[in-house]
Amino acid sequence: MTSMAEVEQSEQNLENKVSKKNKNRKPKPWDDDPNIDDWKIEKFDPAWNPTGMLEVSSFSRYFPQHREKYLEESWPIVESALKQHGVSCMLNLVKGFMTVSTTKETRDPYIIVKARDLIRLLARSVPAPQAIKILEDEMLYDIINIKIFVRNKERFARRRDQLIGPNSYTLKELERLTNCYILVEGSTVAVMGSFKGIRPVRKTVEECMENILHPKCNIMILKMIKELEKDPALAIGNWDRFLPRFKRK
Repeated sequence: MTSMAEVEQSEQNLENKVSKKNKNRKPKPWDDDPNIDDWKIEKFDPAWNPTGMLEVSSFSRYFPQHREKYLEESWPIVESALKQHGVSCMLNLVKGFMTVSTTKETRDPYIIVKARDLIRLLARSVPAPQAIKILEDEMLYDIINIKIFVRNKERFARRRDQLIGPNSYTLKELERLTNCYILVEGSTVAVMGSFKGIRPVRKTVEECMENILHPKCNIMILKMIKELEKDPALAIGNWDRFLPRFKRK
């Protein structure tokens, strides 16, 4: 019978095994330093770019007709939020599109990309107060097209309902565990959150729509990961031996 010490030694050897791709990679001082947050994004300082932008950059996005009334009512909020970052915006109700552009007051070169993401989220039915949060440095988003996974309409509707859950319980639980905002609208799923949160959400959505694994199984795994993160001794390391293995469909 294999002893516990031998099992731990084999796991340690597996973790220390270096792949051919990284055979020349030298260990860095920050690799195992618990005080360094590898996911932290440094906040932009306008002093880094005092002269502003040399050229005007702009992006446009069409929106569906059913969003016209809501966008017209909430546009002052969007305009005010973008003005704080030196970005101008325009809502064209005749042709049905939104435009964002840099101005002389723009300092952050990446803010125009964030503004582009903002109008894309608005077009995807994300409420304006929530969509504005994408302008924050730490906030990211993902648009998952779930229609590509299922061709049959009835099967698509059934799996989408499975993702949402009764009274939106499954979706709310996934939001709570990942600290993300999730909106299922039509044939897309809009997700807003951090790097760490968006990845498991996409995995859960794709595996549900492809009928690989039920969302409740992934939620159970996420709950166990949350508990493991609380233990300082297990904060760094491989958690595979603690997580359940579900039989895939």
